[in-house]
Amino acid sequence: MDWTDVQIIIPVEHLETAEAIAQMAVPYGIYVEDYSDMLELVPEIAHIDLIDEELLARDRNTGIVHIYISPEQSPAEAVSYLTHQLEQEKVPYTVRTSAVREEEWATAWKEYYHPTHLGSRLVVCPSWEHYDKAPEELVITLDPGMAFGTGTHHTTRLCAELLEQVIRPGDTVLDMGTGSGILSIAALMLGASRAVGVDIDPVAVRTAGENAAENGFGPDRFVPLCGDLVHDKKLAEEIGGEYDVIAANIVADVIIALSPAIRRHLRKGGSVVASGVILPRQEEVLEALTAQGLTVVSVKEQDGWCAIHCTL
Repeated sequence: MDWTDVQIIIPVEHLETAEAIAQMAVPYGIYVEDYSDMLELVPEIAHIDLIDEELLARDRNTGIVHIYISPEQSPAEAVSYLTHQLEQEKVPYTVRTSAVREEEWATAWKEYYHPTHLGSRLVVCPSWEHYDKAPEELVITLDPGMAFGTGTHHTTRLCAELLEQVIRPGDTVLDMGTGSGILSIAALMLGASRAVGVDIDPVAVRTAGENAAENGFGPDRFVPLCGDLVHDKKLAEEIGGEYDVIAANIVADVIIALSPAIRRHLRKGGSVVASGVILPRQEEVLEALTAQGLTVVSVKEQDGWCAIHCTL
């Protein structure tokens, strides 16, 4: 069965912005080609005369973000969303498409996914690898499948670092845009009593539940729900009342749209950890959150991204 490979070709200085936009276009994983630092890395990985000449000839000023669209979905819809968002962010781009066999991409990314440290205690380890943990470390076994959240992205790391600071024993957590479930699982490992993970994509919701179960958190500890928190009133009722901590690792536009729901579901004295925000959009997100009566405690930045910690 043929999928569609949508390729966004952009200057490398805009690669992280395009990557964040691409993560919103499809919730089940992307592939990024970035050869900008290849010559710097060569001494670490091989002798220069063993590197493929074709690889050395790659354009190091341009990156490519690959997005894979299933046969049941419309590539035109994804392309329309991508081009609109890229133009909003004033990112120069070219888009092209090609067909690809499902088996060629569905598992190939595993070659590049290895144990990753988040914060001071959390470690994310793929289910197919072994990791010898230190006594103080908390290891999350994770197979993201086709859901966002391997722990390698800056935004996930920033969120995990903040969760290490804010989670207290017994806290309840609402994870908006749960993806692979990585932040919910991290919160539970850090001492939260219960987490609810919400995502608009059913594949992500299923994957998050499977990953939680793999780490020993059954339906009494982790509840994955599918739906749109902005428009679905029934979902808001299903989620219930107030939570001690809300995590939202999405993108700026969605966090802004969700800010009333964040306020509605956060208990007095609770914390919000929001990320997926590129630095040029930081002020807009801060304004949306403070307009809901939230107080900004701190903002962490890394390589053009930020994570925001607020309290009510």
